[in-house]
Amino acid sequence: MDYAVVGFIAVAVLVILVIWFVSMRNGLVRLNVRVDEAWSDITVQLKRRADLIPNLVETVKGYAKHESGVFENVTKARAATISGSALSNPAEAAKAEGAFQSAMKSLFAVAEAYPQLQASQNFLGLQSELSDTEDKIMAARRFYNGGVRELNTKIKVWPNSFFASSLGFPERAFFEVADRAAIAEAPEIKF
Repeated sequence: MDYAVVGFIAVAVLVILVIWFVSMRNGLVRLNVRVDEAWSDITVQLKRRADLIPNLVETVKGYAKHESGVFENVTKARAATISGSALSNPAEAAKAEGAFQSAMKSLFAVAEAYPQLQASQNFLGLQSELSDTEDKIMAARRFYNGGVRELNTKIKVWPNSFFASSLGFPERAFFEVADRAAIAEAPEIKF
């Protein structure tokens, strides 16, 4: 066998391995960026929703002044959903989301007791915006979790699993709410 042929085969195998390695790493980078983008979309929608809450609370507060405990709980839950840890960590965001949903159910339960509030154009407009934002949050969560699924799958498949963690691509956490009962049904916002 000629040394030139052996050398050519060795170079061809090396080129194939380098192309595979570069392709695998670039695929992981693309998926990682997609997951970061999806998480950013979630945080934008959580912030949008949090910006609506003070107006909603003030509107309800005008009609139900004696329900201060409910308003305090909503305010605390709102603050938790936009805290630094909740916006950077899916597990913390999920915990805050469960508390927020429970607080919102209490707020809407108070609102149900005031028919004149239910007829208020301001309240109805805020309800509509909140409903739209909740839909966007659900869509953003689905997109994020889909990206995490793709990234985690690519990290776990063989032979990528040998290289992914050493290249700085850890598995990512899904955005799952710990208290599923708290979000089993979205807060009723139609009167």
